[in-house]
Formats: sequence, structure tokens, C-alpha cells
Amino acid sequence: MVELALNIMSGLLGLTVSASFIALILKVHRHYQWPAREGELHHTHKVSIPRFGGIALAAAFVSVVLFFSAMWGQSFLQEAEYWTVVTGSLAMFGLGLWDDFRSLGAKRKLAWQLLIASTVYFLGIGIHTFQIPFLHQDIDLGFWSWPVTVLWLVAMTNLINLIDGIDGLAGGICLMLMLLLTYVGNGTVSVLFIAAGMVGALLGFLWFNFPPARIYMGDGGAYFLGFLIGSLTIVNSQKGTIFAALIAPLFVLALPILDTALAMLRRGSQGLPLFRADRGHIHHRLLETGLSRRKIVLGLYGFTAFFLLLGFMAFWGRGQHLTLLLGISVLVVLLAAGKFTFSREWFAIGRLLGNSLEARSEIQYAICQSRWLALEGARSQTLEILCEDVVFITRKLGYARIWIRLEDGDKVWQLADINKEDCYCSQHKLPGHRYCFLELSAPRSLPGEPQATASHTTNEATLKITGDLLAEGLAKAIFAWKKQHPTAGAVQCPTD
Repeated sequence: MVELALNIMSGLLGLTVSASFIALILKVHRHYQWPAREGELHHTHKVSIPRFGGIALAAAFVSVVLFFSAMWGQSFLQEAEYWTVVTGSLAMFGLGLWDDFRSLGAKRKLAWQLLIASTVYFLGIGIHTFQIPFLHQDIDLGFWSWPVTVLWLVAMTNLINLIDGIDGLAGGICLMLMLLLTYVGNGTVSVLFIAAGMVGALLGFLWFNFPPARIYMGDGGAYFLGFLIGSLTIVNSQKGTIFAALIAPLFVLALPILDTALAMLRRGSQGLPLFRADRGHIHHRLLETGLSRRKIVLGLYGFTAFFLLLGFMAFWGRGQHLTLLLGISVLVVLLAAGKFTFSREWFAIGRLLGNSLEARSEIQYAICQSRWLALEGARSQTLEILCEDVVFITRKLGYARIWIRLEDGDKVWQLADINKEDCYCSQHKLPGHRYCFLELSAPRSLPGEPQATASHTTNEATLKITGDLLAEGLAKAIFAWKKQHPTAGAVQCPTD
């Protein structure tokens, strides 16, 4: 009874601190209007939304930690692994927050993640034994304990970040994970109270993040939650049934794992950076079907809640019924996938890989051109010169028409005679005013062919990717140009 009361107290403290900090962040944002991060084009909102919800989550976490440290005194202070989890999670939060203010690049972020995870391992948080599924035989990992632990922590960190692409989704999944950890951590006081406190903190965050969102958790919040969940599961595995404590959260993470696996396969086959943000995730594809954000998030909540139940069952059964649970999981995924047309692509892996491999050279070329354009932003004396560079690249990538709308004007370049009704057209958001965009058009059919064939459909997919890359390069170039010309005011399209 006392434990339940303390759990409720921890949750209420997390809820109060989280909601209070978010209200403060929103108030400050209304006065200062923090700009979007450089080159961030994959979000679909047309209004400025702060991405510092992670600050509120970290503040709630620290409040819960300090409160129970003061309440339990020496017994809490002497738990080395407890403070390792705290410092490691806050270090990962700091890395994500740094990236929220200034993009660090995938390689630099991964290097820091590996360093933080390795430090946590050498301070005592590690997966030292592993149970072979179905055989129920434990093996000592020995030296491999280090890379396995680091892989687990870094994977959990990035799973949450990759799924954070639509209002309320990552927060809701993390809430379910924290509920599971509150139950699973019943024998570990530190895990129990931290997880209960984060349940309250996430409820406070979701009040502001549920569609339509007023705040994002940002990389700071996603990295913090992912790393915290990963480290708490390891602590549970050290104190209880190793296999069950590690496998139960994986059921709840069924959606992020599936989405990430598909994203890695898609990007790798196309020659794109594996950690590049895009609009090919499951929730983005659901948005394209016309469903509202609320319906999508609620549907994905239901999907995750079912797997949460499977996670509880895996823990209750100590992994003994894993074969049955995995079979149910696969069946549910197949049934859910069959409801949507776009998911049929998943079952045509050979064709998709073949098409993607054919497009790799064109996409690699577009990546090089996009990077060159981003560098030209700092070198261009005028915006007219920068726009000429955009037109030069656009022509090389096979587009016939380009339309740029910036803060104070439009400019259209007609590069070839095309029939507008027989054109593939894509529009890409640009930084600045909510209505700034880059629109690209290309003919659907090759000259002399009356209509597009299946191969040209693939070509349209390639054009969409190259268009995204060009828009990213232009966005970064505009940021660089503004930095070199701070007194230029609104970015205007050149006039003839």
C-alpha cells in the first residue's frame, strides 16, 4: 500500500513539473519565436512549433530523482547503478538538445551516443548473460557484453527518435513502455519510482503533444527517453529474470522496430544515408491515405497496446511461451498491413530492391549536387546567383519546370516545353514564411511515348527523392546565405 502511494506521488510530481515547464516553454516561445532547425523539412506542420519538450521531461525526471533521493537518504545515494542511469540519461538528453539547437550530423551524433553508452557500461550497467530463446540456456557473454550493451542502448535511443514523426506517437509509445517498466521493476526501487515518475511526466507532455501538437519532444526528449528505457531494462535484467526483462519491452516496440527496419532497408537500397529524415515512415504513409492525425495516432496506440499486452504475457511466462507470442505478433502485423494499399510494397521486396538499385546512381548524384548547393549558399554574393545554381542542378536532374516561392516573391523557370496535364509535380516546404516552397515538375512519359509505363512510375519515385534532396540543399543554402547577409531582411526571389 505504501509502495502504491509512493508510485502515485511520483507520478503526480512528474506530471506537475512536466506540465509547468511546458507551459513556461510555450510562453517564452510566443515571445521569441525560436526558428526551425537548419534543413528540417520532413515535418508537416505549417506553423512554428517549439521542439524543446525534452526539457520538461528531463526536468520532471530530475525532480523525481531528487525527491526520492532526499526521502530514502543513504540507501538511494549508495546505489551506483542508479546514478549511472541518471547521469547517462541526462548526458544523452544534452546531446539531443544540442542537436535541437544546431544540427550535429549523423556521424557525430552516433559517435557521441557510442561514447555515452560505453561509459555507462564501464560504470556497471551491462548485459552480461544472455538466454538462448527456446532452449532456456544462459550463456556468459564475456567480452561481447560490451558491444551487446552498447548496441542495445544506442538502438533503443534511436528507435524512439525515428518514430517521433507525428504528434503524440513517440510520447504514447514511451508511456506504455514506462507502464510496463513500472510493473516489471516491482523488485527494484529505483526503477519503480523513476518509471512511475516518467508516466506522470509523459501524461503532462501528451496533454500538449497530442494532435494538434503545441510542442515537440525534439531530439533531446527522444534521446533521453530511449536511453532511459534501455538502461532501466538492463537494470531490471540484472535484478530479475534476464530474458523476460529484456524481451518484454521489445513487444511494445514492435511498431518502431518494424518501421525502422523498413526505413533502413529503403534508405540503404536507395543509397541514402541510413539516418536521414524522410517522409516514408508508416505514419507518413498513413497520412497520405487521407486519415487525420488523431485517427492515425489512436490507431497506432491500439496497435501498440495490443503488443503491450503481449509484453506483459512474455514477462509473466518468463519467456516460456515466446514461440506462441511471436506467432501472434507476426499474424497481427500481417493483418494490419493488409488493410492498407501501400503496405503491399513490403511483400514485393525483390521488385523494390531492383528498382531502388537501378535508381541508386541518380540518387547518389542528387546527394552530391545537394551538398554542393548547400555549400554555395555561403559563397553566393546575391540570391540571384544562388537561384541560378538551383536552376543549373534542376536541369541536370531531369526537371522541366521550377517554381520557387520565398518570403517576398515568386519566380518560375520553364526549362522545357511540357504538357502540364502530363507532368509529375512535387512541392517541398522551405524555411522562412509558412508559404515558402520549391515546386518541381517533370514529364511523366518519355518523348514519343503516349503514357507512363511501370518503369516511369519508378522514375517518379526517384524524382520525388531527388526533389527532396534538392529542397534540403536549398534550405541549407538559404540558412547559410542569411548567416552571411544578416542585414538582408526577408529572403526575396530575384526579378528579371
